Amino acid sequence: QVQLVESGGGLVQAGGSLRLSCAASGSIYSIDAMGWYRQAPGEQRGLVANTIGGSTNYADSVKGRFSISRDNAKNTVYLQMNSLKPDDTAVYYCNAEGTVDKLDGSIQAFRSWGPGTQVSVSS
Repeated sequence: QVQLVESGGGLVQAGGSLRLSCAASGSIYSIDAMGWYRQAPGEQRGLVANTIGGSTNYADSVKGRFSISRDNAKNTVYLQMNSLKPDDTAVYYCNAEGTVDKLDGSIQAFRSWGPGTQVSVSS
């Protein structure tokens, strides 16, 4: 129904920066929330940051270093990551929730995940 395409991951030295992007496409009626999660090897996937309406939320571990923003016209969410640490190494996944148009004219809720993009931070 809704496809998410992530970009911007890669390898960076500690203290460096990366910017992740995630674009949503499909029969989108509305997107109520967009965000980023991450999963390191052997760990569960957890919230990094999200934006819901006009509010933003961050994991304590990234506050002051990461910034999430959204371009509603492009159905795109960004994650600016500064002062990266080796502990930030993980696969980062984009997430979106909202509603889609159905062929019969009704709308249906959706929740979609991107395939993930690797972020690696060397010490």
